[in-house]
Amino acid sequence: MAGALRAMGVEIEEGVGPDGTGEAWRVLPTGLRGPATVDVGNAGTVMRFLPPVAALADGPIRFDGDPRSYERPLTGVIDALRQLGARIDDDGRGALPLTVHGSGALDGGPVAIDASSSSQFVSALLLSGPRFNQGVEVRHTGATLPSMPHIRMTVDMLRAVGAQVDTPESGGEPNVWRVTPGALLGRDLVIEPDLSNAQPFLAAALVTGGKVVVPDWPARTTQPGDRLREIFTEMGGTCELTEYGLVFTGSGSVHGIDVDLSEVGELTPGIAAVAALADSPSTLRGVAHLRLHETDRLAALTKEINEFGGDVTETADGLHIRPRRLHGGVFHTYDDHRMATAGAIIGLAVEGVQIENVATTAKTLPDFPDLWTGMLGA
Repeated sequence: MAGALRAMGVEIEEGVGPDGTGEAWRVLPTGLRGPATVDVGNAGTVMRFLPPVAALADGPIRFDGDPRSYERPLTGVIDALRQLGARIDDDGRGALPLTVHGSGALDGGPVAIDASSSSQFVSALLLSGPRFNQGVEVRHTGATLPSMPHIRMTVDMLRAVGAQVDTPESGGEPNVWRVTPGALLGRDLVIEPDLSNAQPFLAAALVTGGKVVVPDWPARTTQPGDRLREIFTEMGGTCELTEYGLVFTGSGSVHGIDVDLSEVGELTPGIAAVAALADSPSTLRGVAHLRLHETDRLAALTKEINEFGGDVTETADGLHIRPRRLHGGVFHTYDDHRMATAGAIIGLAVEGVQIENVATTAKTLPDFPDLWTGMLGA
């Protein structure tokens, strides 16, 4: 994301935090300009959040990425931006690669989109909406809308920097979000730990009957990863928020679960891994949209766990997992960071598991192998 913004002319300084520890990023609001090329890799947030920003740039911005990125849906963002007055060349693909011909401004106004495949289509338009001449009114027309907590996170962030946002939760129409045009205020932000990235470490305690402590777990948060406390407790663990952080303890037994993960889809691979080691069947529902993630996560989880001797079947919107005695082998990751961490979880309970290309975890957790081995005391 930082590299993409820099390519578009934004100045970003990196240093240590104000207390001398941690990382600090200083973003200076310089003018957006082209021509430029943005490499999105296979990051959904970059490929979806930045085309609306590029529409505000002076000059063309080309977006390209990994081969898998060409298969991921972008029609919601592309069609919406065209409705709002942007000019985009995508050769009719509705996907990458594409070029946004920025004109320095965008009319904005009302737009109707189907965000059934990704809530990021809504967030993308809301984030840039204050800078559109007429703001933006986003109306979701699809039957379902996954990952709603991520939209709530977007709204909270916008309000924190001075944007006026009307939402269904604040008395507005169902499935309609309105952002008023106006200036945004620079401010200092402390970024919470990524709770979804804590999942493999909590799962490690659950499947081994051990204990882990995750520092700085927020007492209040809009992050969907906070549901891990509830889900993993139901699957056999216990947790407590203390002055040291979240203390999670496994009981030595793992139970199956029937759970709707539509709001927390990114947790599915790790939950599936734990469910494959449980003492009773599990049904994971509400995650049909995972077929469009970094890989088709439902197909990938089914194939990899079954090749270890498991019994996983795909349903219309998720997975049914019947625990079986598993054996070792190579767990393929499909260049998907959450597949890699799912394999690592299984490897704690099954001898002889090898993770293909564990380096793919660098997408969101660059030091995962060191953190993992350090946790295990290896």
